[in-house]
Amino acid sequence: PHRGRELTFTRLPGDHPAYVLYSSGTTGQPKCIVHRALGVLLMHLKEQRLHLDIGPGDRVFYFTTCGWMMWNWLVSALAVGATIVLFDGNPLAPDPSVLWDLAAGERVTLMGVSAKYLDAARKAGLQPARTHDLSALRTLCSTGSPLGAEGYRYVYGSVQADVHLASISGGTDLCGCFVGGDPTRPVHAGEIQGPMLGMAVEVLDEAGRPMSEGTGELTCAMAFPSVPLGFWGDDGSSFSSAYFDRFEGRWTHGDFAEFTPAGGVVIHGRSDATLNAGGVRIGTAELYSRVELHAEIAEAVAVGQAFDGDSRMVLFVRMAEGHHLTDELMTTVRADLRVNLSPRHVPARIVSVADIPRTRSGKVSELAVADVVNGRTVRNIGALANPDSLEQFRNRPELAD
Repeated sequence: PHRGRELTFTRLPGDHPAYVLYSSGTTGQPKCIVHRALGVLLMHLKEQRLHLDIGPGDRVFYFTTCGWMMWNWLVSALAVGATIVLFDGNPLAPDPSVLWDLAAGERVTLMGVSAKYLDAARKAGLQPARTHDLSALRTLCSTGSPLGAEGYRYVYGSVQADVHLASISGGTDLCGCFVGGDPTRPVHAGEIQGPMLGMAVEVLDEAGRPMSEGTGELTCAMAFPSVPLGFWGDDGSSFSSAYFDRFEGRWTHGDFAEFTPAGGVVIHGRSDATLNAGGVRIGTAELYSRVELHAEIAEAVAVGQAFDGDSRMVLFVRMAEGHHLTDELMTTVRADLRVNLSPRHVPARIVSVADIPRTRSGKVSELAVADVVNGRTVRNIGALANPDSLEQFRNRPELAD
C-alpha cells in the first residue's frame, strides 16, 4: 500500500536507540542490549572502510542470520556505497560448496564466514582455489570463534593465495570489534592483526596490570562510540556490573587474550569458560582447534569437573559420521595435545556424545555442560537451541572415578 509514496525522514539525536540485540547466552542469561544509532554506524564505517577496505562498488557477503550482530554490521555496508549479498539457508546444502558458488557467481569482493565454517570446508576437502573463480575476492573475514593457525594455512593454500584474511573479534555487546584486520600489515597464521582504530585495547593480569606478553583479560581502557545505552529495563546497575566491576573504569569483555611479538592478538576463548587445570588457566579455543584437526572428531567441548578436592579437565567429543571413539584415538589425541600444546592441555577423561548444546546463535555452551557435569542448575537453559542434548552429560559413569 505504500508503493510510490514519498519517503519522509525524522531527524533524531545521535544517541537515539537504534535496536535491541540479545547476547548469545553462552556464559549466562542473554543480555538485552540497547544500542545507540550514530555510535554503531560510526564503528561500522570505520571497520568497513579502513580495516576491511570496503568502498563504493564492492559486493559484501556475510553468512549470518538476522539474530546475529553481523547482520546489523552487514546492513551498514550500504552506508559506504557497497552492494550487500544475502543468503538464506544451510551453508552446507545442497552441497558444501554452496557459499563458494555464491561468492564466485556474484563476484563477491568481501566474504565473511565463521571459523567453524572454514574448519568444516577444510574437513570436507573443499579446494575453492581450484574449483571456483574467486578473482574478485579481496577480503575473507572470519569471526564467531577464534581461527587457529591451521585455518589460516587452509585459506592461503586452498582458497586464495593473495586474499586478505581478516580474523575479527568483538561481540554483540558493542556491535563491533575490538581487534581485527589491517590491510596495510602482514597476516600471521593464528593471529588477529591488531586492535581496531580508536580502541584502547589492553590485556590485564588478575591484579589489573597491563601485560605485553602472556595471557590475560581483554579490556578497553577508554570509551568507544558504540558503548551501549544500557540494558533494557535496567537501572544501570546490571550494565555496570557486567562490564566494569572487574576492573574499575575499564570495559572487561570476558575474553582471554594475549599480544604476540608481531603486534597481533590471539583470542583464547571466553575467560569465564577458561579451564583451571591444576592451578593453570587454559583457554579452550586452542584446545578445540587442535582436537578438531583429527578427522574422526566433528567438534568438541571441554569443561572443568570438580574432583577429589581439585578440578580436572573433561573433553567431550561429537564424532564425525561413521566414526567411533576408540582407545587408540584417545591415546592419539592425548599425545598430540601433550606434544603440540602442553601436558596441562591433556584431558583426564575423553567422552563421546551424540550432540553438544548450542545457543540459538550456534555457539557451543561450555557453561551449560559444566553446570550439568558438576551437578548445578543450568543457568542459561533458556538460551539453548537444543536443551535436550544436556541429558547426555548427566551421570556419566566415565566421570565417576
